[in-house]
Amino acid sequence: MIEYTEYTKMLIGLIAIVNPIGTVPIFISLTTSLNDAQRNVIARTTTYAVFLILMAALLLGESILEFFGITISSFRVAGGILILLMAISMMHAKTNNGIKRTDEEALESEQMKSIAVVPLAIPLLAGPGAISTVILYAHREPGLLHYLIISGVIFIVCALLFLAFRSVKYISRYLSQTAVNVFARIMGLILAAIAIEIIAGGLKGLFPDLLGA
Repeated sequence: MIEYTEYTKMLIGLIAIVNPIGTVPIFISLTTSLNDAQRNVIARTTTYAVFLILMAALLLGESILEFFGITISSFRVAGGILILLMAISMMHAKTNNGIKRTDEEALESEQMKSIAVVPLAIPLLAGPGAISTVILYAHREPGLLHYLIISGVIFIVCALLFLAFRSVKYISRYLSQTAVNVFARIMGLILAAIAIEIIAGGLKGLFPDLLGA
């Protein structure tokens, strides 16, 4: 059994990687057309998705990657491209075409876009860094207790994530639509830079000699 201080390090590291507070501005930008109730649905869906993804990484991560012949570096490149595409959309501040929709139709439209799962849950929150962290810690020690403790760590991180998303309704009350649009473009630019960093990290892992890693 590894020392409990190692689990504390994992908890702190996973919180830093998932970065619940840092994701709040992006969450606001992606859900500007939704009301509080709809945002809560997206928040719950995203949190559940993150929890399930990290639990899958804990139990099946390494086996799945080996089965499909996928490396973490390849996952980084693919995830970075997805984030980049979303960032470009945010910088263009796309709006609807003026067609009126009910709340249910608006929510269904957002769900069809799957913003709760892609890009919020994966690869932005439960991305290569979080997944690889869970996989590495999972295989450091066998035993049921070890897996239960890591499951608890994942649960704590997801609980903090949900609390951060629930604070959005209080933050958004003090932002005008113009401010939200400007904010969306700024966050889109920042998100694009994050995407490039993720892609660059993946490429360094795939082509270490070519890129001098």
